[in-house]
Amino acid sequence: MTITSSDNASSIAELERLKVLHNGQKEKLTFSDAEFERRLSGLRRIMEEKNLDAVVLTSYHSIKYYSDFLFTYFGRSYAMVVTKDDTVTVTANIDAGMPWRRSYGDNVVYTDWRRDNYIFAIQEALRTRGINPRRIGVEDDSLPLDNRNKIQAAFESATLVDVAQAAMRQRMIKSAEEIEVIKHGARIGDLGGEAIRNAITAGITEYEVALIGTEAMVHEIARTFPDSEIRDTWVWFQSGINTDGAHNWATTRKIQEHDILSLNCFPMTSGYYTALERTLFYGEPDARSLELWNINVEVHKRGLELIKPGAVCKDIAAELNEIYVGHGLLANRTFGYGHSFGVLSHYYGREA
Repeated sequence: MTITSSDNASSIAELERLKVLHNGQKEKLTFSDAEFERRLSGLRRIMEEKNLDAVVLTSYHSIKYYSDFLFTYFGRSYAMVVTKDDTVTVTANIDAGMPWRRSYGDNVVYTDWRRDNYIFAIQEALRTRGINPRRIGVEDDSLPLDNRNKIQAAFESATLVDVAQAAMRQRMIKSAEEIEVIKHGARIGDLGGEAIRNAITAGITEYEVALIGTEAMVHEIARTFPDSEIRDTWVWFQSGINTDGAHNWATTRKIQEHDILSLNCFPMTSGYYTALERTLFYGEPDARSLELWNINVEVHKRGLELIKPGAVCKDIAAELNEIYVGHGLLANRTFGYGHSFGVLSHYYGREA
């Protein structure tokens, strides 16, 4: 792509709409080149099945999965354009050369000097590759209607085809390299949990405990993955009444004797989520609390027995539900028995 210099621009009209900012060198990515080619080959099979000329990915999940770049939204749109031959991320000028350094494939930067330069960048990514698309894959589950309408207007003769579900199904099957990252995440979550357990004492606030757990995990992520961005790791630590919701953020409440506690550690390695979630008590629990806790342990142990190759998740859930039915507690179950792992965060969600 040819980019016109605007170093001597005297008006906004002369300022460039797009830039190529290959600053520095490509960073070491989370996964090997072979892994990214494997992923892209899977996406291109989806393209072939749906007879697509190109795909415009817009979700955190897909852009991260297929390029290793995890964008920071902050009100600006991002994309990854995939063709049969190559890929290019479309990123905002505010990020400069970082997206190119931290992504697999090419990159083009759009500026804010004219309205809809983001759409223009997508158009140019295809035009400069000689593609006049008839069918374009998009992610309907994460593409704002306004942007979808603009993409459709930019390619008015093309049909937009949803690829979100097909791409999601590909991401659900974890590779050996992904599993290695997730295993480290589990280990690092344990370290955060141990730091939290050691910090628990009467009078300490929830947020202070959360900071201690977060710091322990962040240091270990930096040691284990020295080439990665250090971001997004967090802890939810709740006490007393604040344990009534699994996603309640830490407060200034101080831990008291006999409190029920909820420990949730989320080490994030390059957008990959792992969770350690435990229920604790500060001091001896009352008899009813201990009774309920032991019922949960019963369900947990039975779940471990049922998980095996060939098992179906819904069948496991149905059997575990019956344990709660037997104790008259099914209505108290507020969410599922398992959890997603992979590209996942509290601010961009998980696989459907």
